[in-house]
Amino acid sequence: MPNHEAEIPITLGMEEELFLVDPQSYDILQDPSSEIFEECKRNAGPHKVVREFMRSQIETNTKVCSSIADLREAVYETRQIVIDASKKFDVAPVALSTHPFASWRNQSPTPLERYERFAVTFQDGVRRFLVGGMHIHAGFGDDDSRIRVMTAIRRFLPLLHALSTSSPFSEGSETGFKSYRLSLVGGLPRTGIPGPLYSSAEFEQLVNEYKSHNFLEDGSELWWDIRPSASYPTVELRICDICTRVEEAVSIAALYACLVRWLTRLDDKDELPPEPLTEIIAEDRWIAQRYGVFAFFGDAVGGKGRIDIQDLLDALLAELAEDAHALGCEDYVQATTNIVKAGTSADRQLDLYRLRILEGDSDIEAMRKVVASAIAETAEGLIS
Repeated sequence: MPNHEAEIPITLGMEEELFLVDPQSYDILQDPSSEIFEECKRNAGPHKVVREFMRSQIETNTKVCSSIADLREAVYETRQIVIDASKKFDVAPVALSTHPFASWRNQSPTPLERYERFAVTFQDGVRRFLVGGMHIHAGFGDDDSRIRVMTAIRRFLPLLHALSTSSPFSEGSETGFKSYRLSLVGGLPRTGIPGPLYSSAEFEQLVNEYKSHNFLEDGSELWWDIRPSASYPTVELRICDICTRVEEAVSIAALYACLVRWLTRLDDKDELPPEPLTEIIAEDRWIAQRYGVFAFFGDAVGGKGRIDIQDLLDALLAELAEDAHALGCEDYVQATTNIVKAGTSADRQLDLYRLRILEGDSDIEAMRKVVASAIAETAEGLIS
């Protein structure tokens, strides 16, 4: 079997948006000390740690990584930086895409001109935006090939999202969704599944059209589930909830990298498959948001009916075997099957919450224990 590794170099990076929590009340802090951010910046090394839209959040950005193993180490390093700085001020970071009971009404945006402009423009749509995500960058190919591969990946976005879900609660309610974050994200324009694009010129034409109407300043204000990065020569996967456990985040990154490599190989041979309807991908997206790893997606191969997420993943991993081998990430990508079998952070949160209710806890007591468990999972594998 040919090995195309040298022909298809892929670089990777990950952004994580974490909440800063009071370890006594387990509520989100309204205005954590600025010294936490300054301490992180001093200790970031090759990485970056920056402020997010809400003052109560902090965003990590790994260095550019050359392999999944390198990315895994980098994500552990960035989480360690935030945890060490936060601990000095009796603060606990937590990797959840919504906080179980915190209220957006108690939160304030970071005082930066861009964020203040968003608050004026988008009103409650952005004031309610108390969410954290995980963005995975993949650098590969040229401008045109990145656009074509980005379009081809769209059909797999619901699967990638289902594996990441970590937001079943919002403002003290069990929402019925494994990812309520996407409902909150949908309150803003220019979100969701992008339409099919086939060249960088086509993408730039779209951005310029938006700009000609004064809808946005640049491509960074396209908040699609996947997009060409406005800052780097990468395709940025944005649909995923943040994974509470690092190992699950790395598994999803490995699956994304393998998809990029496989589709790049097909693109090199002009053999990319025909695009499904955007509306059908969007329907699968909703199914992923609602059911997580219990999803039955539309059967794109069979053309009719539905397919279980495990069957879909098994078939995909068989297709990606050469790419996983070339990228040296067979174990990491195979671990995605463990996520389907054992459940995501959302499933663990719901299981713990329901158990605590059965054992007599009030709603708020049960949700505090959910947060405490998530704080511990956020730090798994790190130096305490």
